[in-house]
Amino acid sequence: MTEMKKLNADALDQVTGGRLRVVCNDTVNYANVRTGPGTGYRKAYTLKNGTYVDTVRKVFNEEDGYYWTQIDDGCWIASHLLQ
Repeated sequence: MTEMKKLNADALDQVTGGRLRVVCNDTVNYANVRTGPGTGYRKAYTLKNGTYVDTVRKVFNEEDGYYWTQIDDGCWIASHLLQ
């Protein structure tokens, strides 16, 4: 699978830093963290529900329709999983 590169440039840097908590739904207790901002990128690792992360920026991926937040280690998590 090729990695997605199509990002909305207008959405870059919507998050300029901060500490947010991973919040999953009732049936899943973890969130996938990916190598890039989209479901087409490889899963790097998972984070448990309630884990705090330091964020860097946020982008919109037009191909999967999600906002993605970059965390301080350079990996990405779907923004709807953060509060």
